[in-house]
Amino acid sequence: MTTYTAADADLAIVRAKRVAIIGYGNQGEAHALNLRDSGVTTVAIGAREESTTGEKARAAGFTVLSNADAVREADVVVLGAPDEKLPEIYANDLAPNMKRGAALLFIHGFALHFGFIEQRDDLDVILVAPAGPGTALRANYLNGEGYIGLIAVHRDASGGAKALALSYGAAIGLGAGMIETTFREETETDLFGEQIVLCGGSAELVRAAFDTLVNAGYAPDLAYFECLHQLKLLVDLMHARGPAGMYQAISNTAEYGAYRSGPRIVDAHAREQMKEALADIQSGKFAHEWMNENACGLTEFGRMRERAAAHPIEDVGRRLRALMPWLGSRQQ
Repeated sequence: MTTYTAADADLAIVRAKRVAIIGYGNQGEAHALNLRDSGVTTVAIGAREESTTGEKARAAGFTVLSNADAVREADVVVLGAPDEKLPEIYANDLAPNMKRGAALLFIHGFALHFGFIEQRDDLDVILVAPAGPGTALRANYLNGEGYIGLIAVHRDASGGAKALALSYGAAIGLGAGMIETTFREETETDLFGEQIVLCGGSAELVRAAFDTLVNAGYAPDLAYFECLHQLKLLVDLMHARGPAGMYQAISNTAEYGAYRSGPRIVDAHAREQMKEALADIQSGKFAHEWMNENACGLTEFGRMRERAAAHPIEDVGRRLRALMPWLGSRQQ
């Protein structure tokens, strides 16, 4: 895969554009602030009149308009609203009002890849996706470290779509590394990582391990520390050094136990379940289930959220985290 850096990007391209960012959430805010600090002088925010995010954007000095008004003169329209909201926003507010020859820029490829958005033929369609949350993107921009992310071109109607993607990526702080990919790869790997490791698998593993210790008679406080609290320390090591580097930093006892028991947990059955989950993502089954859940009022989603919040580890965690006020200063 080809990786580009700031040296491959011409910031003058995006600096000459009028940019409209639809949504001022975690990513939208970071993109808007970084673009402005990189010399993009015309950045408008599309938001509902009464929204708290719209007020936040105004307080930061941005012009806030309705989605339709924000995109009428924009050269680049950035889709920063939630995946499940984008099809309606695009159909009702953007498609009828975007000027011909503009660029439609996705931060995540979900809505386009699974066919929930049918983009106009005259538009450049590109993806610029930071490999992390907007808070981290903004923090790294401010401290000068830079960040990494993905770029992709779905349609190059103008002949300059890739150059624009690189320029925009560099302007929001991705100059350390922009990996060229496709909408399909970005979307499917992102969903898989979220479900199997980052959000689904890790949280379920923590809860199951906590339950195993508590049900065996061990103190919930100790179960919390061993199965959740210390997880960050090891994840930080893996993040910085990779799994093998993490093993080098722990005791021989812990390393031997990892080799012995890790494959017992993530066994052949678990790997088959991963393949099935990936198949659901690739086929669009998960995407359509999620959009149908939204159309039905998020009833089952609400029940799942309530069940997760009611797990005993949550009460234990709140009590123990109150003893560690320094954790709040590390949250992003």
